[in-house]
Amino acid sequence: MIKEIDVRNYMDAVWYWYLTGEDQQALSRKYQLMEKLQRGLFAVLPGAPRCFDCKVPLSGVGGLVVRPLGVRASSFSPRLCNRCEEFVRKHEAGAEVELSMLFADVRGSTELAEKLAPGEFKQLIQRFYRVTADVLIGHNAMINRLMGDQVIGLFVPHFAGRDHAKVAVQTALDILRATGHQEPGGPWIPVGIGVHTGLAYVGAVGTKGGVNEIAVLGNAANLAARLSAQAAPGEVISSQSTATQARLDANVQSGITDDVSGKTLNLKGMSEPVPVRVLRVGPE
Repeated sequence: MIKEIDVRNYMDAVWYWYLTGEDQQALSRKYQLMEKLQRGLFAVLPGAPRCFDCKVPLSGVGGLVVRPLGVRASSFSPRLCNRCEEFVRKHEAGAEVELSMLFADVRGSTELAEKLAPGEFKQLIQRFYRVTADVLIGHNAMINRLMGDQVIGLFVPHFAGRDHAKVAVQTALDILRATGHQEPGGPWIPVGIGVHTGLAYVGAVGTKGGVNEIAVLGNAANLAARLSAQAAPGEVISSQSTATQARLDANVQSGITDDVSGKTLNLKGMSEPVPVRVLRVGPE
């Protein structure tokens, strides 16, 4: 039992490093040296794009070389390889990390589904997935889920950087632009977005049968989801935590409206009113 716990702690430490880029004492020098040598080896192989973390080529000549080894793009992002994702799924590893979470929802999707033929609605949602995913990938987010009328993006320090809150807000605004909310004629699909920065569990959860999913869990994730549910079409609702870390007071761009009137929301499951900032993109 002690050995099993030690192994689990070690696996969790590796996943923590993967998400944050910070070593923990559980990581051995042998593992760190192995990772360093591996990056050096992969860097020699030609090809692009490469895994943002381990530098393995995911396409080109180098991609062909590593493909027989089972290396491919992660389901999180085409900028990451699948090895660490499979690692965490296999060992059910996870870690508590501070990150920024973005939940983007299609507003009025039920009404849209009633107005459109099933095939047309599928094409609209598929376009929403692709456009939103492209924006998230461009800002080094991990795409946690494409589900129904919602897309979830995770901004962890290792990939989005220490200013992940600022990156998450910028990404949310870019999603509004990509879906046409700055156009005088209105968006091609109505989207509302919630963004929150806080401590959450990120890791594998699943069944005894081995059906595992990478999930983000905890009160912070619930808050991000609740903010998204409250966002009207064309709105980004940011928690005060995100606003503070993103330094919104100093970084709001021209063409962006920012509600700084001390607005609070009463959110389901939250014992106290939640202070928020509401951002919108204006016409170009």
